[in-house]
Amino acid sequence: MGAVTDSLSAFARTKLDELESRRLRRRLNPTHRLDGLYLERDGRRLLSFSCNDYLNLSHHPRVKAAAAQAVDRYGAGAGASRLVTGDHPLLGALEQDLADFKAMPAACLFGSGYLANVGTIPTVVGPGDVIFVDALAHACIFAGAQLSGALVQVFAHNDMADLQRRLTLSRGEGRHALIATDGVFSMDGDIAPLDALSDLARAHDAWLLVDDAHGLGVLAEGRGTAALFPEARIDLAMGTLSKALGGYGAYVCASKDVVDLLKTRARSLVYSTGLPPASAAAARAALQIVASNPDLTAKPLQKARRFTEAAGLPPAQSPIVPVMLGEAQAALDAMARLEAEGFLAVAIRPPTVPAGAARLRLAFTAAHPDAEVDRLADLIRPLLEPRR
Repeated sequence: MGAVTDSLSAFARTKLDELESRRLRRRLNPTHRLDGLYLERDGRRLLSFSCNDYLNLSHHPRVKAAAAQAVDRYGAGAGASRLVTGDHPLLGALEQDLADFKAMPAACLFGSGYLANVGTIPTVVGPGDVIFVDALAHACIFAGAQLSGALVQVFAHNDMADLQRRLTLSRGEGRHALIATDGVFSMDGDIAPLDALSDLARAHDAWLLVDDAHGLGVLAEGRGTAALFPEARIDLAMGTLSKALGGYGAYVCASKDVVDLLKTRARSLVYSTGLPPASAAAARAALQIVASNPDLTAKPLQKARRFTEAAGLPPAQSPIVPVMLGEAQAALDAMARLEAEGFLAVAIRPPTVPAGAARLRLAFTAAHPDAEVDRLADLIRPLLEPRR
């Protein structure tokens, strides 16, 4: 056994050294989030522009109180899979809240957004079917597509002509077809044309899955990307509880029959411990705040647009703004310069983004002070000059 372990360690070391040489090795950095805005790293207090807590609800008193009360009453965990003993009534109540908020018949909770997509996609399509995936869709969509065993067709990002061509050529190769996309793309912050995607899905007898992890709570008075396209028909509306809602977990909204199928066949639900009651209680409180505060939900995009105007960038479409810097080292250097100024703006490098597309991914929240948004723009502008 020792020799096997030694060879495995040698393999890992070779891989790590190769990644280090290309400035692509990643390391965990202990981070203490002080509130919904500031954090502490290496003994320094930094204003974060890298967190997906868009409405700062992770530290909202009502959300924290709901979670604390649930822990006190129900304990820290669910205890088992939902199909065994882990289906706490709070989970069903949250599913109903989500379905009502998203104006869809039913909802199914999962442990995370990744688990939602790797569970949902193989449940609805499989060998003999075909999936059409946007080239910049989240990694968990691609993971679910690969696990399904269906034929995977990747269409150019937000390119409806390319999708139309691929549907015309390949739709007939599958018994069933699924089109899968992000609503708001997590690295670029742009929005999928859900009206056109819906039209193509209907025209080619395909189903449409939209991962709206970064749209819920911040677009269309918090209702998400689909609400910007009221005529679009979305068969599987996925989102998370971990971004704008400030907690943890995920959901898929769909017809009641589809949700019932997920609850009996989605492996990442069937074979995973249920969501802790505290997470469900926190999400219910956060969702109530979102539903009753349209002014709050508008602020992250307002902050992002304030920044893009000041920095001379195209107007933000969402709270996510990429600052494109090219090579990994350039992004790491920019991150270090901003950290010296009291900001956390994490460098995003391959393979998360394509080679030559390293960047700072900025995420704006409702509570970011305008003066600090302006100061960030002042620091970012010189970084962009060589690329203009």
